[in-house]
Amino acid sequence: MLDRCDVAIIGAGPFGLSIAAYLRDRGIQFRIFGKAMSTWSTQMPKGMHLKSDGFATSLYDPGRKHSYEKYCADHGIPYDELGIAPTIESFIAHGLDFQKALVPNLEDRTVAAIESTSEGHVLKFTEGPDCIVKSLIVAAGISHFAYIPDVLSNLPHTLVTHSSEHADLSVFKGRKVAVIGAGSSAADVSGLLHQQGAETHLICRGIIWFHNKMKLPRSLYDRLRWPASVMGPSWRSFLLAKFPLIFYRFPVEKRLELVRTYLGPAPAYFSKDMVLGRVTTHLGLEPKGAVPSGDGIELTLANSGGEERKFQADHVICATGYKSTLAGLPFMTPTLLQRIKSVAGTPVLSTNFESSVPGLYFVGALAANSFGPVVRFACGAEFAAPRLANHLARIHPKQGPYVAPAGGTADSYASPGQTVPASSGEGR
Repeated sequence: MLDRCDVAIIGAGPFGLSIAAYLRDRGIQFRIFGKAMSTWSTQMPKGMHLKSDGFATSLYDPGRKHSYEKYCADHGIPYDELGIAPTIESFIAHGLDFQKALVPNLEDRTVAAIESTSEGHVLKFTEGPDCIVKSLIVAAGISHFAYIPDVLSNLPHTLVTHSSEHADLSVFKGRKVAVIGAGSSAADVSGLLHQQGAETHLICRGIIWFHNKMKLPRSLYDRLRWPASVMGPSWRSFLLAKFPLIFYRFPVEKRLELVRTYLGPAPAYFSKDMVLGRVTTHLGLEPKGAVPSGDGIELTLANSGGEERKFQADHVICATGYKSTLAGLPFMTPTLLQRIKSVAGTPVLSTNFESSVPGLYFVGALAANSFGPVVRFACGAEFAAPRLANHLARIHPKQGPYVAPAGGTADSYASPGQTVPASSGEGR
């Protein structure tokens, strides 16, 4: 017998947990699978700061009773809407606190495959019974989309890795490490490697454009000329963040161009002091070849004129970003992939995030070509969560408020058909 439920969510990062909080508020039965804030806690280096401003850093619930701002206030963590860069540690802690309070039914299970049938979507797990659901939301984040340039992709893992593989950079103390890239990840990783005692070299094909620190308080002119938005201060960012449904109406070629080119690589202001004068930078160069050499790796670096030189390192970290494609999701079967209408490797979605396969929804980076760059970031959950929950509330009957069973606690898990226990003080 298959377990059955109306709605299931794959992924327990900012999107998955925010959507779950909204579904819970509407009394919709759901299950959610994954490890809370896993990508943030296992694939981003300790000690980094987020590029987003305080007001744009949060998970989202109705009424904002569990915002990042409130978490910081409750735990004595420095916070301001502008001017104080959130730490990765405080954001992860906020996400875990949010999950415990609002999504206690999270199941730490890994989906191995999805099979869509006329009855619904069958989730096959690495262990435990399968589950069939009517509406399935894929909120898998970016963890499966790490991109390594072809010239380095076939080298042994002992020599070449992606920046997403290193939460703890102290393992490189005393080693010579080359970091490839020019964006936030490249600068953050380089600076943190230097702090951990590594001989760090930052290699990028252009130059590095660091953002300037915002002058505070902001003048009326600055606020009118560059209005604040969750994606940064500018009218363009403001409009793209506030009106994703207008972006949705753009011609597909324009949408693809904007997503590809808008908000290109640019480290935050606080990375500048971590890198300049500390990390050795090699500008205007990119790897054209790479071979193992002794216990390390030899890179062939070339400039725009074709001139080449050799560079020896113990290890290479590619901070070269992510390329979001349906094929990158390990649980997508070939049969299902063929059924999903796509453009540029990403699903074509309705205004409610539904793909061409009925009842199958995608949020986060995979939805960017439909709704714009805002949904590439955690702040995009502010738009996605209520919209998707409102849509699903029209499809699935409300099953009453969540009430903890006798003797239940906020950490209890609900099996299919049971109500999900609510944390104290969180009844709607």
